[in-house]
Parts: sequence; structure tokens; C-alpha cells
Amino acid sequence: MRILLTAFEPYDQWSENSSWLALVELLKHRPTNLELITRRYPVHLQRMQEKLLEDLSKPLDAVLHLGQSPGASAVKLESVALNIAGCLEEQGSELPCLIDAAPLAYRSTFPVGLCADRLKEHQIPALISYNAGTFLCNATLYLSLHQMVSAGASTQVGFMHLPLATEQVARENLNLPSLPISTLATAVYSILDVLASASKTAGEQVA
Repeated sequence: MRILLTAFEPYDQWSENSSWLALVELLKHRPTNLELITRRYPVHLQRMQEKLLEDLSKPLDAVLHLGQSPGASAVKLESVALNIAGCLEEQGSELPCLIDAAPLAYRSTFPVGLCADRLKEHQIPALISYNAGTFLCNATLYLSLHQMVSAGASTQVGFMHLPLATEQVARENLNLPSLPISTLATAVYSILDVLASASKTAGEQVA
């Protein structure tokens, strides 16, 4: 199973990004049953979009995007992406569309309910979210879903918002909710395992 797994670089006041910390930790124990294509995207809409569309042009079975959610105490599985091109500099203003004449929204094609249940089985706090924001996290999910729908592809696409890492918070001397990097990596691994299991089951049914 070939999966595009992405994270983001640090942004704004953050010297680190928990999404990238989790991805790097995961790769220390890379799943042997999956072919992972990993990327760290820039926090810039145009540059991110260019890199993302290039990556999506490859044959993929699934796409899992990771993002950082400061203040969150649980992993958030995003279920909806909006056709809105937000920027940090544009808060409070009317935002343009990511893609003109495209649908207002897409639903994630991940089994978000099953994913949330799996995380809770591992004692990892998790919830289903219906608001991925209006900046790059939402944009990566929307653009990926639009690309797959337009291509008629069956590739599953999803987005996970991760809390800050405990080690990250400690280094910044902040009093904010967090989870250890190892727990964040376990969360990502668990979702990848859900996808791999679903793919195997589908293959057995076809056979």
C-alpha cells in the first residue's frame, strides 16, 4: 500500500511543528507493510500547492496529512474541507476560493469514526472535527480531495490535527495542552494501520 504522509514546517512563533516531530518519530520505526512517501510542506499557500499537486500526480492508495493544532488536547480527525483560501495575514477579511467553480466542500474519504475508535483503544484522546480552519491544513485536505475526485481515483484522503508535543511545550516553557511525541507517532501509526487493514480486507473481498 502506497501512502503519501505529509507534515508542515514551523510557522509563526513556533520553532517546531508537532506534525513534523510526529512524522520523524514514526520513521524511526517505519511500518514494513507500507510504502510511505513523506513530505514536509512550506507554510505558504502557493508553494505548498505546487508541491502537493506534484506529489498527488503519483499513483497513491491513500493520502494522510498531518498538522499542528495549538491548544488542542486531543487528536482531531478532520471530516470536512472547505473551498476557502485563507492566509494568516487575511484574518477578518472575505477569503477567496481555493479553486473557482469547484464544490464548496468535500468530505474526507477516511473512515474517521473507525479511526477515532482505534485511537481511543490505544488510550489516545481523539475526536472528529468539522472545522479544519481556513489556512493550509484545510487547503491541503481540500486540494487533495478535489484532485482525487477530478481524476476519478479511489485514493483515500484524510487529515489529522495533532496537539502540541510535550517536549515542544517544555522547550518553549509554555503552559499548553500537549501529548508526548511518542504518543503522537503512535496515533499516526494507528491510523496507517486502519488504512492498511481496510485495504487488505477490500483486496480479500475482491479476490
